[in-house]
Amino acid sequence: MAKQTFTTGQVLTAAQMTSLQQTAMLGGDASAKVASYVLVAADAGTAISMSNGSATTITVNTGLFAAGDIVTIINLGAGVCTITAGTATVTTSGSLALAQNQGGVLRFTSASAAIFFQFATPASGDIEGVTAGTGISGGGTSGTVTITNSMATAIDAKGDLIPGTGADAFSRLAVGANTFTLVADSGEATGLKYVSNQQIQAINAQTGVTYTLVIGDLNDLVTLSNASAITLTVPPSVFSANDVINIAQIGAGQVTLSQGAGVTINSTGATATAPKLRARYSAASIICTASNTFLVVGDIA
Repeated sequence: MAKQTFTTGQVLTAAQMTSLQQTAMLGGDASAKVASYVLVAADAGTAISMSNGSATTITVNTGLFAAGDIVTIINLGAGVCTITAGTATVTTSGSLALAQNQGGVLRFTSASAAIFFQFATPASGDIEGVTAGTGISGGGTSGTVTITNSMATAIDAKGDLIPGTGADAFSRLAVGANTFTLVADSGEATGLKYVSNQQIQAINAQTGVTYTLVIGDLNDLVTLSNASAITLTVPPSVFSANDVINIAQIGAGQVTLSQGAGVTINSTGATATAPKLRARYSAASIICTASNTFLVVGDIA
């Protein structure tokens, strides 16, 4: 019902009572618009609905409404309907730009000022749903939403790791035993494994008569097998203090260690700087004690 003045003793019709009830419930007489519109005084107490596929405006001017007057505004069209302050002042804590099926109530606080109370429909920028992404589970579109870090739930014990197993995939790696070391291993599903500090990482089988150690031999066992004598060279600037390389003579040819340029080898061998493995199946460890300085211990001659 548009704003009206009643007199004492006036009897209202059923239609008037229905319209009053609608107005009290923020409905009121419906006034459908299909183009930009400027509010008039008769719009007080009514519901303005806008329907247009393109952008439209509803303009509010001063001197047409009194404090306490309300106008319900609803946008039914696909085009954004914007409530625009003409000569009046319009404020809001929501948005004056109404997308399709959004609306609210324009309540005048004076003849020249109004507040727009937007209905609790999702406004631009509101979060309407939470979708779980990679490594996350849960989510939802209403009520209290819970999301869970799937990586965290994969952990079962202290020290567990969650390494990647491929693109957007991961798996639990149980903590290793005390003193075990975590090393890279492409043969493992996680690309990692725990090994004993006393365990040989790999065996590098050499069958030539000469071989120069490389960084990949670190913590490995280098086996040397040939019927003829073999020279094993320890190179400079490859290994660091505390590094260990293990060697073994598998063939009949005796293995002699040789110092690379700038390298110092210390041992109890007959020639301290050029020890030999004593016999077939003899083994020894080459320990880097300082930069380019090595100690050879084992079955040497």
